[in-house]
Amino acid sequence: MAHRTAYERHAPDPRLVERALAGSRHAVFWLEDAGARPAYDALTASTRADLTIVGGGYLGLWTAVHAKRRDPGRRVVLLEAQAVGWAASGRNGGFCEASLTHGEENGRSRWPEEHETLTRLGAQNLDAFEADVRDLGLACEWERTGTLAVAVEEHQVAWLRDEPGHRDRAAVRAEVDSPLFLAGALDTDGNALVHPARLALELARVATELGVEVHEHSAVTGLRKVADGIEVATDRATVTSGGVVLATNVFPSLLRRNRLMTVPVYDYVLMTEPLTAEQRAAIGWERRCGLGDLANQFHYARLTADDRILWGGYDAIYPTGGGVHVRHEDRPASHARLASHFLATFPQLEDVRFSHRWAGAIDTCTQFTAFYGTSHGGRVAHAAGFTGLGVGATRFAAEVVLDLLTGQETERTALRMVRERPVPFPPEPLASVGINLTRWSLDRADHREGRRNAFLRVLDRAGLGFDS
Repeated sequence: MAHRTAYERHAPDPRLVERALAGSRHAVFWLEDAGARPAYDALTASTRADLTIVGGGYLGLWTAVHAKRRDPGRRVVLLEAQAVGWAASGRNGGFCEASLTHGEENGRSRWPEEHETLTRLGAQNLDAFEADVRDLGLACEWERTGTLAVAVEEHQVAWLRDEPGHRDRAAVRAEVDSPLFLAGALDTDGNALVHPARLALELARVATELGVEVHEHSAVTGLRKVADGIEVATDRATVTSGGVVLATNVFPSLLRRNRLMTVPVYDYVLMTEPLTAEQRAAIGWERRCGLGDLANQFHYARLTADDRILWGGYDAIYPTGGGVHVRHEDRPASHARLASHFLATFPQLEDVRFSHRWAGAIDTCTQFTAFYGTSHGGRVAHAAGFTGLGVGATRFAAEVVLDLLTGQETERTALRMVRERPVPFPPEPLASVGINLTRWSLDRADHREGRRNAFLRVLDRAGLGFDS
């Protein structure tokens, strides 16, 4: 029999939800908070380069930085369709996790023989990320805080009992005080927090200081192999280079073979106004760790540098027919549901107001973590499908795509995770049917003490299931 979730059982008065959202604006807090930013000229004259990078998000920017550090004399051109960091890289939650596989369970189930290697490489990547923040002077509000996973339903308590860093109810509430938290597990080292938009802008600054030529408002319209390399075309000019990296995230791939490899799933976010000293004292959270619950439809939360609370997750909406469009970003029902769940979690903060609400499209693939590949005789490399956990993984992926362009096997390119492609999504309308049935089934499992129905069990057996 279905039961109400903790967020439903403790739902606040709808008038409190309406009041909390009344002054919010549909705007991305991080992009506003980053302040004035440099503008990079569009590409208007055809040119040549050693490496052309398509995409000005984290993957493209890390690829540019790594490429120049590997070979300072290499001429690198980066083309961004709009503005650096405006999409997923500027609007995510700012969790920089060590995991390269979207969590231990997903990694163990898909690449069990590589689990120890992937765990080691992920930890090394996070440490190297921290070293880069320090050595490159990236002003991105880096905090190595760790994460706290919390159980909010009785059946979830057992899932945490044998986890390192286990906390019983009293101990977890001493970390972050919520009447909904029944148990927890604290990972003190596997996550850092960053300011997403500032990270993107800082990477662009470092890239240009290293000599990378960055061009905004330069959407790439096509690729073709020519006698002396790969020609990358925009509406106004072309770049011909020996190597190309495609870092276009959720947007339609320039490679036809990858058009069905990812779908956009919209994730919704709220940001509170800065908490007062009294409000902070009411919830604790002195460790400032990242926070997430254990439901299939999970929530995530964190503090900002000025003590706002970012609260996101739960709804993961695939727009009918797919496609990325701004009209999908302001969804009153999702933001109201988030606000209700926030006030159920922290009833002591019933006077808090939300200043910003927004959404972003996650590049989801069927293995729930990045896939890789090459084309055009090995001269074009790509990575996509980070599925919402790309802040740290994009740094690793940048090394992978540069390795792939060399044509030499490295520890990274030898990984089965890197060599194999996930199962593509079916074309529409089958994609909408399957994705929405999966979402309905996950919601049903959350209302039935985690029990997965026959459809989810079939997906699990086929290697397409996901348990957050």
